[in-house]
Amino acid sequence: MKKTEKEKELLNKFDYEKMLDRLYLSLPEQALKRERFEMPTAESMIQGNKTIIKNLGAILKLIHRDEKHLLKFISKETATSSTISEGRLILIGKFSEKQVNDMIQNYTKQYVLCHECLRPDTKFIERQGVKAMKCEACGAITPIKPL
Repeated sequence: MKKTEKEKELLNKFDYEKMLDRLYLSLPEQALKRERFEMPTAESMIQGNKTIIKNLGAILKLIHRDEKHLLKFISKETATSSTISEGRLILIGKFSEKQVNDMIQNYTKQYVLCHECLRPDTKFIERQGVKAMKCEACGAITPIKPL
């Protein structure tokens, strides 16, 4: 029996849909979620010649990063010294809340969000001496700039 072109096309479509179903089943659960990530917002205040970010602990908890890494990034961006005390970040110098939030947003884009799927489900890894960011949602591995 010879199959018509229409039957062949129907069988190919069925095989394709079966393969798609298998692919979706093999994806990690995090990749299928469609939740929205809210960028952390810093609450800062200026006291004398210092800028204090009051909610650093909450920001770090939201982005799942080490405080030393964020501290190093902000110190480099502001070109000032900074310290962490009681869950607060203290910067030497006067910086507006907008400047502080822009720095945290830049940090989040560079070192937290996946460059492929834009999800925050990433962690730092080291491969062959190169630091990289691995996404736990889509599996992408992106090298990161050293601080």
